[in-house]
Formats: sequence, C-alpha cells, structure tokens
Amino acid sequence: MTKETIIRIAAKGDGLTASGRFAWGAAPGDLLLGDGSLEWGPHHVSPPCRHFGRCGGCQLQQLDEETLAQFVEGRVSNASSAHELGAEHIAPPHLSPPGSRRRASLRAESSQGRVVIGYREARSHRLVELAECPVLRPELVAVLAPLRGLLITLGQGQVSGKARGKGKHTHARMAADIELTLCDQGVDLGIKGLSAESLVLTEALLDFARDHGLARLTLDGGYGPEVVWEPEQATVTLSGVAVPFPPGSFLQATDDGEAALIAAAREWLAGSPTVADLFSGLGTFAFALAGPETKVLAAEAARDAHLACKAAAGISGRPVHALHRDLFRNPLLAEELNRFSAVLLDPPRAGAREQVERIAESTVERVVYISCNPSSWARDAQALVEAGFVLKELRPVGQFRWSTHVELASLFVR
Repeated sequence: MTKETIIRIAAKGDGLTASGRFAWGAAPGDLLLGDGSLEWGPHHVSPPCRHFGRCGGCQLQQLDEETLAQFVEGRVSNASSAHELGAEHIAPPHLSPPGSRRRASLRAESSQGRVVIGYREARSHRLVELAECPVLRPELVAVLAPLRGLLITLGQGQVSGKARGKGKHTHARMAADIELTLCDQGVDLGIKGLSAESLVLTEALLDFARDHGLARLTLDGGYGPEVVWEPEQATVTLSGVAVPFPPGSFLQATDDGEAALIAAAREWLAGSPTVADLFSGLGTFAFALAGPETKVLAAEAARDAHLACKAAAGISGRPVHALHRDLFRNPLLAEELNRFSAVLLDPPRAGAREQVERIAESTVERVVYISCNPSSWARDAQALVEAGFVLKELRPVGQFRWSTHVELASLFVR
C-alpha cells in the first residue's frame, strides 16, 4: 500500500503531502495510506475533546503544541512573504491556553421537546450537542445544561400561544442564536430568535438569571436585544478602566490574547504623544495607550461601543477622545492624520483599504496594525510598504486555540 508523508498543514487545517493529497485530521509526520487512513506520526496527539471530528468549532486538536505554534506562525509569515513585505523580524507565536475563551456564539434548536445547543458540524447544518468544550471558560460551559430547560420553556410558551390562536395543538419547535460573554459581573447571556410573550415566561427568565447568577440576560425577538435582567450595569475592565458593555459588543476572544496584543502596542508606541486609534471599539487599545504622556483619539462606527468608550473615558479621566465615525465610508483624511505621531488600527476581517490609503498619503511615521485576517492585512500592508513604510516586526497570536483562525500585531515605520 502506497504511503505518503504529511509535510505541512494547509490554511484550512487539512494535512498536505508533497504530491498534493489532502487529509483531514492529519499532523506533519503522519503517513497517509492509499485508502485514506492515517498512521500517526510524532506530532499527532489524541484530541482533548470528545466532539472533535464532528464539531466544526476546532480543526487542529490533533496537533501537538510545537506544531500548533508552527501553524500559527506560518499563516502570518506566509502572508507576509507572499506579498514580499520584507518583515525584519517575526516573533515566536503566542498561543492562548485551553479553557480561556470568554465569548462564544452558539446555535440552539429543538424538536419534540428536546433542545440541542452547540456548534455546527463541519461542512453541515447539523448541530453537535456540546457535552464539553475545552476551549471555553468553564463559567460559560456551566450555563449550557440548565439553559436547555429554559429554552424548552420559551419554545413551548410561544408555540402554545400560536396553537391557541389556531385552536389546535402544535408540537414545540424552537431555534435561537445564543451569545455568551464573560464580563466583570459574570456571564452575559443573549438569546436571539425568541421572545417572552407572557408573564409566566418573563418570570421564568428572571428566575433563571437569578438562580444562575447571570450578569445580564437579553432577549431579541427580532427588534434588537431587550434587557430582561441586569442587576448592575455590565462592564468589561480594559487596562484598569471599567467600560460599559453593550449587548453583542466585540471583545477580544481571550484575556490572554488581549494582553499579548496590548503588550505589543504599548511597546511599539511608547513615547508617542498623540495616537489615533482607528476602529477602536470599546477602547481596548485606547485605554491601554492613554496616559500622562499620550493622548488618544478613539474612532469607532458602532454607536453603542462609541458611547461606552466615551462614558468610560469621562469617568476614568484617561486622555481619550471618543469620535463617532464610520471609517469605511468616511476615513480620516491625510490632513487629519498629520496631527498624530502614530496610528493604531484594528479593523474587521475585511481590512481597511480606504483608511490605509489615507495613512499612506499622510506624514504619520509609525503604524501599528492589529489584524484577525492575515490575507486582508497583507493587502493593506503592501500599500503601506509601497508608500515607504518598513515592516519592522510581526507577532502572530493564536487566540482561537485549535482553530485555523489566526491574529497578528504588526509594526510599520516610515
């Protein structure tokens, strides 16, 4: 039987041989047999989760720590070299540990009174019922089992109402999107796709939130999230500043990964008197950089996040000026950017083509670019390099452990 050695892991997580054959669930050094089966090599380990292989949340649990780090580093360095960016230094990758993810987006569905909460199967619409998740913080996993009962109650209540209106019995079927975030006060639970249409259902929600110590419970029946339970304002602490946390707001996936990205930004921008933090969100980097020697402009399009940052800046006294501005439709112009000694940008996955073009036209000397997509980052980085910037350093960050999703911090100096 023909055997081929797996030489590397491709971008989507499949093992790849020298002849171009792909194998899911493989590790470098494995042998791919003619029938598609694998003989494990020295870098193949037993996956820590019973759902691996069905659940679409993780793709790389078969890799040992060394190989996982190489994959994260390779995604970043390959993006740099493919665009000939000439990175002067690529730092060792930073990997967040297991059990550190503080936010998750799950799906819940039911039929005949049974509820399944989990991630989609790989390449399928079927759900994998999560009995465990070694990626998530334990506080988030602990909510899932009791949440199934609450969702059954909500689903039955809504369907019963419809059945009464039609004068007949209807089997309860329910579908909802579940958002879990660990904030300062505990678990923030958001349920989208269901509503509480009676006092009994509202009381069930309140009892659940109280009994399980939730920081907040929101329900979105199609018109935006409505707060059902929030005994005190939900906040997230960013560099020592308690920032109001609007429902559904973006937050770095792990405290650990956030700290690694902040450390890079602080090191590279130390001594900069004025910094423009673009796509600033709640102020993750703005509050980390602002201080006695540094004033920060925090520009963000999402109104709730902008207002939260503005409120926290006012209460804390940090020198952060929050600006509500859509940087895709209305990027800061070169003459506006010329007032700043440095720029930090952390755009969505699509990148920041228009804003980067304005940065290239400006006199800004130093740019820190945080990215969750090496491909769009490389495209934008090429525009900076062509404008005279040098890519001084790259730091790969693997916040999404065992996933092909990779982040990075980068420093450009004109």
